[in-house]
Amino acid sequence: MKIAIIGTGNVGGALATKWAQCGHTILLGVKDIDNFKGKALLNNPNTTVHAIASAVQQAEVILLATPATAVVEVCQSLGDTTGKVIIDAMNIIMGRGPAGFSNTSDAILAHTATQDVVKSFNTTGYNNMENTEYQGQAIDMFVAGSSEKGKEVAIQLAKDAGFADCYDVGGNDKFQLMEQFAWFWINLAMFQGQGREMAFKLLKR
Repeated sequence: MKIAIIGTGNVGGALATKWAQCGHTILLGVKDIDNFKGKALLNNPNTTVHAIASAVQQAEVILLATPATAVVEVCQSLGDTTGKVIIDAMNIIMGRGPAGFSNTSDAILAHTATQDVVKSFNTTGYNNMENTEYQGQAIDMFVAGSSEKGKEVAIQLAKDAGFADCYDVGGNDKFQLMEQFAWFWINLAMFQGQGREMAFKLLKR
């Protein structure tokens, strides 16, 4: 796949690395191609850097991994997103997010031309994207959205990143639940002192 990654920090960088290693074409979309976080990502020959709109134009899939406060501005910088899948890896934390929205995915839908928006890769820390294995088992990822096309893409990319499975938790009405799930991990890891080296896996019998 050709994947534009907007936000080259911890989450965007971890996923860019995993996906490039799998052979996907990674197009880093940045404001300043000469000065951006994550220049080391270019050490992989499958990864190149572009202006944001140029990266989006060339891509089939867009990962948004910027601070939630910037989501509207970022959406306005994407250019034409018609027919493209947008994967939202962002969360509103402690009320810091786009005005008038309870979650970032609804803000993306309101400010882009595509309806293929899903939320995924938001429910755990970047460290668990860099290394998905615990005690010999790969952890799980989750996805929400009403776009079947978007969910198929997110599920495949989760597996490509090393997650054991990516569970479908429902449609657009579950965007808020996904952000609450993220906050649950953040609360345990940071505020309850469990540390970042913890993750979730769905077990069945």
